Amino acid sequence: MARQLNRSVRPWRGAVLAGAALYFLVPLAASVVFTVDVPGQGITFDAYTQIFGTDGFVSSLLLSLELAAATIAIVLLLMVPAMVALRLGAPKLRPVVEIVCSLPLVVPPIAFVAGIGTVLKWGPEHLSRTPLFQTFVSIQNPDFPFVLVLAYVVMALPFVYRALDAGLRAMDVRTLVEAARSCGAGWPQALVRAVLPNLRGALLNASFLTLALVLGEFTVAQLLGFQPFAVWIVNVSGSQAQLSVAVSVLSLLVTWALLLALAGFGGRSRTAPRG
Repeated sequence: MARQLNRSVRPWRGAVLAGAALYFLVPLAASVVFTVDVPGQGITFDAYTQIFGTDGFVSSLLLSLELAAATIAIVLLLMVPAMVALRLGAPKLRPVVEIVCSLPLVVPPIAFVAGIGTVLKWGPEHLSRTPLFQTFVSIQNPDFPFVLVLAYVVMALPFVYRALDAGLRAMDVRTLVEAARSCGAGWPQALVRAVLPNLRGALLNASFLTLALVLGEFTVAQLLGFQPFAVWIVNVSGSQAQLSVAVSVLSLLVTWALLLALAGFGGRSRTAPRG
């Protein structure tokens, strides 16, 4: 019976995979053709060779990578201890934390950035004579707008929560922590030496999802007046359409390469022999 079911499922599986491949590859192929086929010149790769020399490319990309690194560090420092403490000491609060972490999926980005903008306007007006005034100014520094990091941390909470929750469900956290504690380790040592090595796959997944979020986020950065990588692509598209599409294709390919590398690294870490 099981063999007959598997035989009947295989054709549908192939059809679904073929449909998904067409859905993703046909637009990508059309984008590549648009970037290399220049009317009157034939096939040329000038759009790709001009990317690194275009004004604003390096600075916007570096800014996005810096924002992504800061966001990943902050969100993991907040969520990993909180998730472990929740699983050990207050498992009944898990639904509450899950709802709170899922709220960024419900709140529209326009409403979210409107609230941030209101706070940024309210602060300097009412706190001009307090030390907090300089804080409001410094978090809006165009060289490194920390306000974007705070916004991205909130937006990344649903993805980080799901990734860490899946990793914690696959391991016995209580036994690991108790074993480390019985060997004389403190709570920070138990977390770093016993829990984190077993959460490597979940940490990588959370970091990759946060990186993809920061590199592709446009609404918040645009409305707040900053220019990371996604905003730069849109601004360039107005004057250099082929170049903007070439940058989008290149960033998509790099993202896929990172995803495949992450999947391969995670697979090796799970199958590695334990001594």
